[in-house]
Amino acid sequence: MTGIVVSDKMDKTVVVQVERLVKHRLYKKYVRRRANFAAHDEANACKAGDRVMIAESRPLSRTKKWRVSRIIEKAI
Repeated sequence: MTGIVVSDKMDKTVVVQVERLVKHRLYKKYVRRRANFAAHDEANACKAGDRVMIAESRPLSRTKKWRVSRIIEKAI
């Protein structure tokens, strides 16, 4: 999954917001759905605004079940 880092205030953890388009059942219009995932960032390399790719992993804590696999685009 790809998303944008919205918070990097924790140590070795970033919050990634993933946005997807879902078709409404009745109106057949595409609606944006967003979800936040806590992801493990071992090197503390990600900053807010970076576009990253995350991959599912074993549970690392109560909320962390994702790892940052790579940084696609750095924020300006």
